[in-house]
Amino acid sequence: MTVIKEEDLIESVADALQYISYYHPMDYIRALGDAYDAEQGPAAKDAIAQILTNSRMCAEGHRPICQDTGIVNVFVRWGMSCRLDTTRALQDIVDDGVRKAYNDPDNKLRASILADPAFTRRNTRDNTPSVLSVEMVPGNTIEIDVAAKGGGSENKSKFKMMNPSDNIVDWVLEQIPSMGAGWCPPGMLGIGIGGTAEHCMKLAKLSLMDPIDMAQLKQRGPQTDIEKLRIEIFDAVNATGVGAQGLGGLSTVLDVKIQDAPCHAAGKPVGMIPNCAATRHAHFTLDGSGPAYLEPPKLDDYPQVTWQPDSAAKRVDLDALTPEEVASWKHGDRLLLSGKMLTGRDAAHKRIHDMLEAGEELPVDFKGRAIYYVGPVDPVMGEVVGPAGPTTATRMDKFTEMMLDLGLLAMIGKAERGQDAVEVISRFKVAYLMATGGAAYLVSRAIKGAKVIAFEELGMEAIYEFEVENMPVTVAVDAHGNNVHTLAPKEWSRKIAAGEVEPAE
Repeated sequence: MTVIKEEDLIESVADALQYISYYHPMDYIRALGDAYDAEQGPAAKDAIAQILTNSRMCAEGHRPICQDTGIVNVFVRWGMSCRLDTTRALQDIVDDGVRKAYNDPDNKLRASILADPAFTRRNTRDNTPSVLSVEMVPGNTIEIDVAAKGGGSENKSKFKMMNPSDNIVDWVLEQIPSMGAGWCPPGMLGIGIGGTAEHCMKLAKLSLMDPIDMAQLKQRGPQTDIEKLRIEIFDAVNATGVGAQGLGGLSTVLDVKIQDAPCHAAGKPVGMIPNCAATRHAHFTLDGSGPAYLEPPKLDDYPQVTWQPDSAAKRVDLDALTPEEVASWKHGDRLLLSGKMLTGRDAAHKRIHDMLEAGEELPVDFKGRAIYYVGPVDPVMGEVVGPAGPTTATRMDKFTEMMLDLGLLAMIGKAERGQDAVEVISRFKVAYLMATGGAAYLVSRAIKGAKVIAFEELGMEAIYEFEVENMPVTVAVDAHGNNVHTLAPKEWSRKIAAGEVEPAE
C-alpha cells in the first residue's frame, strides 16, 4: 500500500500551478514557433511575435503569461493501492494547494473565482474552489493533470446534442465565427464526442491535456477515423483565415484533439472547448516518496523571436488626444500609445451605469480619454503593476454607448466587438483598439505608473489610471466602422481558397 501524505499533495499541486503560470508547455512553443515562421500576415506575425516574446520573458522572470491566471481544473487518476494519509476531503486538500499557489508572495496570481455566481458574485480571494475530477484506477501511484483555464477561452465552449447523422466538421465550422477571437488564437480545439452531455464536455477538456502533434500526424498520415477527423477539422478551421488574434492569417489552430466515448443510440453529444494562447497544463505523479516537482524547460529551446515595435507604427500621445487624430486612424494601423489612460471592465462599467441611473456624480471624468479593459495581477518585487493583458471586449458592448456619451475617444481590449458596438463606435466617430491577448507581461512593461482612482473595493476590477510608454495596439474598429476582425479573415480566407498562400501545416 502506497501512502500519500497530505502535505506532499498540497505542495505538488502548488508547485504545478506556479509552474504553469509562467512556463508554456514546450510542445505549444515549438508549434507556435513553426506558425511564426510560416505566417505571411503582417498583423498576425506581429501578434505571434508578441506571444513568443512574452512567453520567454515570463519563463525568465517567473511571472504570469496572462493576467487571467484561470480557474483551476484538476484531473486525478487515483491508483487503488494508494491511501491518502488524512482525515479531510480530497477537495479540501487540493484547494489548499491552489490557495498556496495563488497567494505565493513571489508570484502572486490573480484570484478570479466568484462565489454566489447568480447574485452577489463575491470573490473568494484565493481562487478556490478548484474543479476536481477523480477516477479510481488499478495501480500504486497517483497521476494528476492540472490546468488553469482562462475565462476568455472557457467562455467560447460549445455543446450540441447532435442527431446521429449530423456532420461534426460542419458544426465546428458553424461555431468558429461566433467564437470570434476572444479565445486568443492560435491555440487548440479540444473536442469530446459521445457519452452524455456533461461527459462529452469533460472529454473535450481532457483532450487538451494531450501534446500537440499535428505536424507529426500529417507527416505519417492518419491511421484511424479519429485521426482523419482531427486533420479534416484542422485544415477546415485554418482555411477560415481567422488567424492569430483574429487579425487574419494562416494559423488559427495549432492542433485539434478529440476523445470519444460510447453514447446512446438516439444521439451524438459533441462538445468543443478551445485552449488559448496562454495554454497552461502540466502532469505529475505521486508515488509516496515525497512531493513532485516539475523540471523547468531549457530557455535555449525557445524560438529566437524577439518582438520589437513596428518602425511604421504611429506614435500617439494620449494626453493630447483629439477627435481629429482618432478619426485619422485606419483599421489595421499599428499604434504605440504613450501617456495616461484609464482602466475599467465588467464590474466598474456596471457601477458607473448604476450611479448614472441614480443621478450620482461619477468619481472619474472620461471626456477625451482612452479606457483599457483590464484586470491586472497584483505587483510584486517593486513592479508598478503585475501582468496586465486585455480582457474580452464584447463583455463591455452593452455599456459602449453609455461610455461614449461620457466623452471617451478610444477603447482598448481583446478581440472583436459585436455589430451593435461597431455601429455605436462609428456613430460617435471614435475607435476601438486591440491589444494582444496572451502577452500580458510584455504589455505590463509598457506601464510606467499605476494608481487606483475609483472603486478600490472592486480589487482587480477597480478603475486605475495607467501611465504607459509605447504600448502596442492595433486599430480594430476605426471611426468609420471598418472592422479588422471582419475584413481581415474574409480576405485571408479568400487568399487561401484561391491558392495565393499555402495553408497552415
